[in-house]
Amino acid sequence: MLKQLRVACWIGAGALALALMTQPVSVQAQLSFSLTIIVMMIAIWKFGRGRAQRQLFLALGSFVIIRYMYWRLTSTLPSISDPVGFSLGIILVMAELYCVLILTISLIINADPLKRNPLPREDEADLPTVDVFIPSYNEDEYILATTIAAARSMDYPAEKLNVWLLDDGGTDQKCNDKNPEKAETARLRRASLQALCRQMGAIYLTRARNEHAKAGNMNNALKHAKGQVIVVFDADHAPFRAFLQETIGYFARDPKLFLVQTPHVFLNPDPIERNLRTFDFMPSENEMFYSVTQCGLDKWNGSFFCGSAALLRRSALDATGGFSGITITEDCETAFELHAKGWTSVYVDKPLIAGLQPETFTSFIGQRSRWCQGMFQIMLLKNPAFKKGLNGIQRLAYLSSMTFWFFPLPRLIFMLAPLTHIFFDVKIFVSNVDEAIAYTATYIVVNLMLQNFLYGSVRWPWVSELYEYVQGVFLVKAIVSVVASPRKPTFNVTAKGLTLDNDHLSELSWPFFTIFGVLFAGGLMALYRYLFEPGVSNLMLVVGLWNTFNMLIAGVALGVVAERKQVDRHPRLGINRTGSLTIEGVEYPVAICNVSAGGCGIHALPAGPALPTIPEGAELHVEIAPMGTIIQREQLPLVFRHSTTCGNLQVLGFEFPTLNPREYYILADLMYGDSEALPRFLKTRRKHKGILAGSGQFIFWGFTEPFRALLLMGKHASDADAAADANAPAESKTLWLRRLSAAGSEPQKKSQPAKAA
Repeated sequence: MLKQLRVACWIGAGALALALMTQPVSVQAQLSFSLTIIVMMIAIWKFGRGRAQRQLFLALGSFVIIRYMYWRLTSTLPSISDPVGFSLGIILVMAELYCVLILTISLIINADPLKRNPLPREDEADLPTVDVFIPSYNEDEYILATTIAAARSMDYPAEKLNVWLLDDGGTDQKCNDKNPEKAETARLRRASLQALCRQMGAIYLTRARNEHAKAGNMNNALKHAKGQVIVVFDADHAPFRAFLQETIGYFARDPKLFLVQTPHVFLNPDPIERNLRTFDFMPSENEMFYSVTQCGLDKWNGSFFCGSAALLRRSALDATGGFSGITITEDCETAFELHAKGWTSVYVDKPLIAGLQPETFTSFIGQRSRWCQGMFQIMLLKNPAFKKGLNGIQRLAYLSSMTFWFFPLPRLIFMLAPLTHIFFDVKIFVSNVDEAIAYTATYIVVNLMLQNFLYGSVRWPWVSELYEYVQGVFLVKAIVSVVASPRKPTFNVTAKGLTLDNDHLSELSWPFFTIFGVLFAGGLMALYRYLFEPGVSNLMLVVGLWNTFNMLIAGVALGVVAERKQVDRHPRLGINRTGSLTIEGVEYPVAICNVSAGGCGIHALPAGPALPTIPEGAELHVEIAPMGTIIQREQLPLVFRHSTTCGNLQVLGFEFPTLNPREYYILADLMYGDSEALPRFLKTRRKHKGILAGSGQFIFWGFTEPFRALLLMGKHASDADAAADANAPAESKTLWLRRLSAAGSEPQKKSQPAKAA
């Protein structure tokens, strides 16, 4: 009876709210009403605390958004007697409906994210056996050695832990390639990695053929491994020592648990972060997903496998035939199938691995294209709406994760829509300035407030729009290809560990210059028509402002594709370890303040003696103070390279020479021994960025980054001219410039691995 009464109350409240939201009012009343709600939301944000206030904040914002969409659908569509305007107007409103749908699902899933308390440590006798899978394809040996050492150094009984290197770069198929050079490269790789695994205590495993990509590689390993729990780390994802202790205990508490997923945290910036120089002070793009969305999904038993930094129950994998490999996103597909079989998942919101992400804009787009195509494959081939075994909220969660990848279509629609009115006088949005302020402007403000309230510490204002735009230009093609042939996409390995030798324009830059040029022309045309053309209404002013905002996004994107030089191949992690440095027989106490796979930074202790001058290239050793139980007091070889000033400290930069297997374990202890290193790093970036401050920063980029990109284009055009004159006198400058326009940058050396820094 009580349940029925609760349902009746919810239905009644919903009907009343719907009646209020569809009530016709004057423009002035709508503006007053929306402004009142905005003031209430500000008051709740400033003074309200707790779950009830959070729910009220989201409810008030949702009221304004629904009110706006009702107005859009009933009052702003062009007349059907104007077929062009009506058709384009329908396309625009459908794009808006998509955005409101994604926002609504986001509010439902993230309204009350689950925060789990740490588990007590398990008795060693009760711990399950663990097999660690490290799938590999073409990664450098030093990356694999570092990950193997970190995996074997995890705080776990050695007799219950096996580490497997799954080498898809040395398969029989590759070793017998028809191309003799490729075959020889594969055979040398196999022999070298076999020797590395023998020396480091790992198990080397390859297979006959490269079938079904990563899923096929891991399924082959399942035939050989016997552990009760499978841990998956990408080849460039090294775990911290506490990884298993923080996660393994959940399996004993839930016999139906198939997955424990942890966040992916990266030591290097993605191309957007590097080229805008935001990595040290702005949260990375993935932090919103891993710190908020996965926690929200976890509340509804909907957090899913992300391909790495995860533990999976072996018996669950056996029950579904191993890792699913029909699509190219085997991780989400595997979780999808297991959730449908009644298995459960857990998300542990603590960063316990350090990984690498794509350095170049081209490899970044390649990675996102694979994610986009894979999620569309799951939706088309295994639609969550009709999948048996999923509950309602799980269906919604998976549909949200898949339909999210439609974003390129509405993003480009919003980018180009105002041009139809500016250039062709097509009215796709029937409104006047007063209505635009009362409905549209307040809707935008409330939308920003909702997003900033939920994600302000992990996502700055307008950054989502930037990421969607720079991806959307290329992902539209990916969407069309997978819709046309859902089974056609194949798995492509993302290139990582590259270095950029000089500033240059990405080879994918030309569409962004084209779009920016068109938007700039549109802005000039809108201004001219508004000022000088008779009969042009104030709607042109509104559309011109819309186009100006689009031009800001397009301007920032020019900075994204203007690639900055990145010589240092090895991203560093800030740590706090002590040791001693022996120089000419004298032992100096030092602090090790940062470390990477290629070197470390060292400075004298504040209370200790100053370090003497060291000649460049001097070979030394640093003795590291013990931490934990894996490594006691050990030494690492160093080569001095440079000295820099950091505040009041003189930091000496050292390079590691070629390390032997034992020294990789010492490096793993130094770099991954302190599991609080990553949370400390993330905390320095997770400072709430308000709407005004975030908008100001974005506007600054929008004005400055186009100039940097255009200067770089001019420099490269000059270089191309010089190269043409010097090397091919008969070839015209016009042809060289045509090539420059087609490629997006001058012909230049591709990004290659740098020497150890």
